[in-house]
Amino acid sequence: MKNTITKNDPQNQFKVLKESYMQVDDAWKNKVDLSKIETINLSAVLICGLGGSAISGELLSDFLSDEIKIPIIVNRNYSLPSFINKNWLVIISSYSGNTEETVSCFEHALKMNVKIVVISSDGKVEKIANQNSIKHIKIKSGFQPRYALGLGFFTLLKIFQELKLIKKQDEIVISISKLWKERADEYSLKENNALKIAEKLVGFIPVIYSSGHLSSAGYRFKCQLNENSKVHAFHHIIPEMNHNEIIGWETQTEKKFNPKIIFLHDNEYHSQIKKRYSVFSEFAASKGVEVISLTSSEKNFRVRIMDLIYLSDWISFYLAVLRGFDPSEIDFICEMKKRLV
Repeated sequence: MKNTITKNDPQNQFKVLKESYMQVDDAWKNKVDLSKIETINLSAVLICGLGGSAISGELLSDFLSDEIKIPIIVNRNYSLPSFINKNWLVIISSYSGNTEETVSCFEHALKMNVKIVVISSDGKVEKIANQNSIKHIKIKSGFQPRYALGLGFFTLLKIFQELKLIKKQDEIVISISKLWKERADEYSLKENNALKIAEKLVGFIPVIYSSGHLSSAGYRFKCQLNENSKVHAFHHIIPEMNHNEIIGWETQTEKKFNPKIIFLHDNEYHSQIKKRYSVFSEFAASKGVEVISLTSSEKNFRVRIMDLIYLSDWISFYLAVLRGFDPSEIDFICEMKKRLV
């Protein structure tokens, strides 16, 4: 396996993945002064971003679902929704700082009477922020955006902490960093769970189902499989899929569509959600479709989310190299950007 990784991973994303816990530490140690932002009448937060930046926002909403008292909305567009007002905080998040949709949102936000915070490693949004005296939080550069989730997510979390929208998160952040470091050693072994799951997915189309606060983890997994592994992958949530997509499985026929189902489980799911998983698993088995269940045994649900996020990142990496693809390459994305200039 070592030779396969060396051959197909020229940019050494293996090392980046293994050191992801360092991103957590870097983001959390980063000094963030938001004392000039008034939050007394804050009614909602809009996070503008695409790709990994948007996923960080979705993940934050799930992560804080048991505590946050105001809505967190992710905006993946070129402009801001018309319903925001001066009581909203707009977070402009772009790892590179040059994401055109996010730059456009920033320019739109400057014309509105809203509070603004900017996150990037560099780029246009940093320049625009400095020109307009907008608070810019600079994060460490040198990563591909999807491999920088630790920086993006934990910077968002720190913003919410510093604005006193949530309780102190130091203890939980330390737990996650420690867990990722332990998992990094585990997933780097010659034989490990992430590799075994990736081996099961070779030649198949992953269909991921999740629910509740794992919906962002499911979507993140889907996107990582797309970008890293170069495979089509799909994601839906339960119970919603039980009201529509489930019917598509009635006509499942071998060779027409070659899927494997991945369930992201959690012990805090509603009892009816657990029943739905069980019943649908029987349906899938009747159609000859294998179901792979992923879960975390960590006690705290916030740690469990990040445990599954990290596992899925490793699975997508191993699936890429097993299939003979470079997990760094994103040619179609780069070509799309060129043609849009």
